[in-house]
Amino acid sequence: MLSTFLQIGILILVYATAWFFIALIKKRNDVADIAWGLGFVGIAFFLFLTTTPTLQSVILYMLIAIWGIRLALHIGLRSKGKPEDFRYKKWREEWGKYFLLRSYLQVYLLQGFFMWIISIPIIVVSVATDQATSPFILAGTIIWLIGFAFEAIGDYQLMVFIKHKKNKSDIMQTGLWKYTRHPNYFGEVLLWWGMFIIVMPLQYGIWAIISPITISYLLLYVSGIPMLEAKYKNNEAFQAYKKRTSAFFPMLPKN
Repeated sequence: MLSTFLQIGILILVYATAWFFIALIKKRNDVADIAWGLGFVGIAFFLFLTTTPTLQSVILYMLIAIWGIRLALHIGLRSKGKPEDFRYKKWREEWGKYFLLRSYLQVYLLQGFFMWIISIPIIVVSVATDQATSPFILAGTIIWLIGFAFEAIGDYQLMVFIKHKKNKSDIMQTGLWKYTRHPNYFGEVLLWWGMFIIVMPLQYGIWAIISPITISYLLLYVSGIPMLEAKYKNNEAFQAYKKRTSAFFPMLPKN
C-alpha cells in the first residue's frame, strides 16, 4: 500500500502544479474548487487502469466519479461569468507581492495534500487482496446515497434561490436549508463516511477512517462552515436564521 500511496502523492503533486498554471492563465484561483472533485476522479481512474479491479473497487470508483464530476460541473456552472470567489479574492488582496508563492503553497499544494490524505479509501480498495462483505458494501453505499442526495439537492436548491432572489441580503431558508444551514456540507461528510464503511473490513481498511475524519474537521472547523458564515456576520436575516437552524445535522428548526 505504501508504494501506491507514494505514487498517488506524486500524481497529485503534478496535478496541483498544473492547476496552479491554469489559475495563472485564468487569473482566478477559484479554479481550485473545480480541480478538487476532478482530482479524485483522476485518482480513481488511474488506479482502475493500474490495479486489478474487484467488486468493491469498481463500486467505489463509480461513486467517486459520480460525486466528483457532479461537483466540478456544479462549481464550474456556478462560477461561469462571475468574479472570482470572495475567499480567493480576499487572499489575493492580503498576500500582495507574495501572492504567487502563497497561492501555490497555500491553495494548490495544501489542497493537494488534503486530497492525498482523503483519497486513502480509494487507495485501500485498489490494493486490497481480500473482498468486502456484502453488508458493508450495502450499508456504505446507502449512506453514500443519502449524503450525495443532501449535497446535490442542497446545491440545486441554493442555485435556484440565488438565481431568483431579489435582494442581495436574502438568505436561503427553505427546502433542506430549513433543517440545516449547510445541507451540502452535511451530505459531503456523510458520503465520505459511507465510502469508509465500504472499505473498512478490507486489509488496511481501518486506515481509511482518516479520510472522513479529515473532511469532517475541515468542513466543520476550518474552510467550510466558519469561513462561509463569517461572510454573514453582519447580516441580520442570517443571524436570526442561525439561532433557529442547526449548523450541520438536519433537525427541526427552533421556534
